[in-house]
Amino acid sequence: MDVGTLVSRAGARFADRVAVEGTGEQRTFRELADRVVRLANALLALGLQPGDRVLDLQSNSVRSFEADLAIRAAGLVRAALNYRLHETDWARIASDSGARGLIYDARFQEPAADLIADLPHVVVIGDGPGVPYESLVDNGRADLLPSRSPGTLCGLHYSSGTTGHPKGAQRTHRNWVASMVNMTHDVLGGPPRPDESYVHAGPITHTSGLFVLPFLVAGARQLILPQWDESAFVEAVAERGATHTALVPTMVARLIASSEATAESLAGLRMLGYAGAPMTPEQMRRAHRELTPNLVQYYGLVEAIPPVTILDAADHARGIAGETELLSSAGRAALGVEIAVVDEDGRRVVAGEVGEVITRGDHVMSGYWNAERRKDLGKSVVEGWLHTGDLGRLGPDGHLWLVDRKGDMIISGGYNIYPREVEEVIAQVPGVAEVAVLGIKDADWGQRVVALVRPVAGAELTEEAVRAHCAEAMASYKKPKDVHIVQGFPLNATGKIAKKVLRAELEAASTEALA
Repeated sequence: MDVGTLVSRAGARFADRVAVEGTGEQRTFRELADRVVRLANALLALGLQPGDRVLDLQSNSVRSFEADLAIRAAGLVRAALNYRLHETDWARIASDSGARGLIYDARFQEPAADLIADLPHVVVIGDGPGVPYESLVDNGRADLLPSRSPGTLCGLHYSSGTTGHPKGAQRTHRNWVASMVNMTHDVLGGPPRPDESYVHAGPITHTSGLFVLPFLVAGARQLILPQWDESAFVEAVAERGATHTALVPTMVARLIASSEATAESLAGLRMLGYAGAPMTPEQMRRAHRELTPNLVQYYGLVEAIPPVTILDAADHARGIAGETELLSSAGRAALGVEIAVVDEDGRRVVAGEVGEVITRGDHVMSGYWNAERRKDLGKSVVEGWLHTGDLGRLGPDGHLWLVDRKGDMIISGGYNIYPREVEEVIAQVPGVAEVAVLGIKDADWGQRVVALVRPVAGAELTEEAVRAHCAEAMASYKKPKDVHIVQGFPLNATGKIAKKVLRAELEAASTEALA
């Protein structure tokens, strides 16, 4: 099965139902399928060949939704450019992928000028250099496209670059169909009903895009917000009938802080999924109480398309009711996913012992693009098992606890310290909104533990209060040597706290102080 076939089937089966709407326009399933086929044929008529890489530079819109499907249906390979990245990151991705095409929104014409000038096939949405998008759709043939074999490459998903230059994970039609099945079965708890709808409140190029196919094949409506906005999100649920969404924890935190987002205004939500970074148990309790009890967490990676594991609504309810350890779990393996925890030699460890998380299944990438000439690959696939670089432990019933990233682990005075564990303790301090814990170089200890804490607006949070709580709640060697109260954090392009940036700033400041 391939993406193009799924789109055509949905168009025939659901015809005049509304498939997608946003920013004042909508498409029925029949219209969407027709436009996707016409655009796909038109892209090939430009001179692009199946297997060619096409850059896609857009923010959320109905056209970004259909262009994503059309590129894959044409047998081309989509490499989405996050518009929050710098132009130098776009240039690296263009070079690494060997792209021959670009679809871009004219709003990005100025920063994308070099790409526009360099690439042979450029399509513009709006007024700018390139072939007009709508003219391609209008003039493209309506002939059905050939189906693609499941192993055909259809996307390069580049990492956000938190540990080095972005690397392109190769995703096939098989990967996307596996994700669709696992999302439907485990995250959604079954196929969406015709009266249900998904709101894309975050970028479709990231976690929100995982829900495109599950709702498309079920004949359910999808709503698109151009960008994250708490008020627009609440309106989508309360007034436009959105029933499902997935957010990153920073968005959930903003909803909790918003006076408009309440259990009453969000009563229509049948699922609030979250992924991309951990939420603290206290944040989960507040989201469960103040937003919706229908919380679902899922874990995955660029290299292993989510979901790998799921902490479902029942797990959340058990955790809130008293089984508190569940609130720090990443859940259990999805339907078509295998997971294990292994030691440095690749041997499985006993339940409860910490090791590296590995996973196998149709959700795992086929490899990194240009792997033969890269030295910074990071994760590896050995006999079908992806070595994730995440440290974790498995419970006897299959629940997975992620301890931390191997690269983030702090070694201080010979002890292994997991930043996430320290962060969860500090998050319990009244007045804490967000916390980041990391290790920086130290002449005596090798590394020392540093905590940066952002207070809730209006809270009188002090470094002393954080230190006192840590002294009571954790072993002495785990306690932060330094605590800093900050007003905000640098975020990477996917909304996660950019610890690499923080670490560089702290080590630079430490060097200056010693000079």
